[in-house]
Amino acid sequence: MANNTPHKAGFVNIIGNPNVGKSTLMNALVGEKLSIVTAKAQTTRHRIMGIVNGEDYQIVYSDTPGILKPNYRLQQSMLDFVDTAIGDADLILYVTDIYEKSEKNKEYIEKLNKVDCPVALVINKIDKGTQDEVLKLYQHWKELVPKAEIFAASALEKFNLDNIFNYILDNIPQSPAWFDKDAFTDKNLRFFASEIIREKILLNYSKEIPYCTEVVIDQFKEGEERYEISAIIYVARSSQKGIIIGHKGSSLKKVGTEARLDMETFFEKKVYLQLFVKVDENWREDKRKLKKFGYILD
Repeated sequence: MANNTPHKAGFVNIIGNPNVGKSTLMNALVGEKLSIVTAKAQTTRHRIMGIVNGEDYQIVYSDTPGILKPNYRLQQSMLDFVDTAIGDADLILYVTDIYEKSEKNKEYIEKLNKVDCPVALVINKIDKGTQDEVLKLYQHWKELVPKAEIFAASALEKFNLDNIFNYILDNIPQSPAWFDKDAFTDKNLRFFASEIIREKILLNYSKEIPYCTEVVIDQFKEGEERYEISAIIYVARSSQKGIIIGHKGSSLKKVGTEARLDMETFFEKKVYLQLFVKVDENWREDKRKLKKFGYILD
């Protein structure tokens, strides 16, 4: 029997301040690890799409960098991704958590009340709070964003995600699919290789080091037996190059080993990985380089 249910498809854009769990939420909703998840701010730098397909629907989730006050051109480009996501959404998923003060970047709260599309506001990490705390936050956010549907959830524990999904499905428009039905993201394999390496840098180095690095895949050869990948880690200063490499190359070797193992799990194939470190003092301010690295779109 033919399925007469109208097909739905829509862009669900996830925004919010740093460290509230946007990437964890998207990964849980998509069922794939597409976005880096660490305890450090500015973990997500790009706008990353994760696509969920059903027989009569396609939901295109979009994870965005955390909202911040830009201190250099790279951060301004990251904020531009957020502003674009607000403008082209069929539904906005605004994520906060039990720790966050609503006064932070309140101009974006004002934007939520002015958008034409539906808004779902997710109070994340409720497993870390009490029932009374969650109830007070629920009432507080309902007063701040009266048009929003409020959800108390835990992305890490996958609590209340079914209700969020059902709300999304009810509120995206009727439309043909925007992407092939077997697609699960808009990014290519090279992108995920670079993000896996960047995640290991975030986890293995402290202070400013992760924020002064960029990973570029120089070579990606897809063989039948294995992938051969060569990557360049750019740093902003010569002293950072020494820290990245470590004593007799020990730190770089650790990053390479951890990244290779994650790549083999993600790609489901053996990986031969080479890492190189280069100094580029101005890459975070250089418009040409930021465009090359994918932070400025045409």
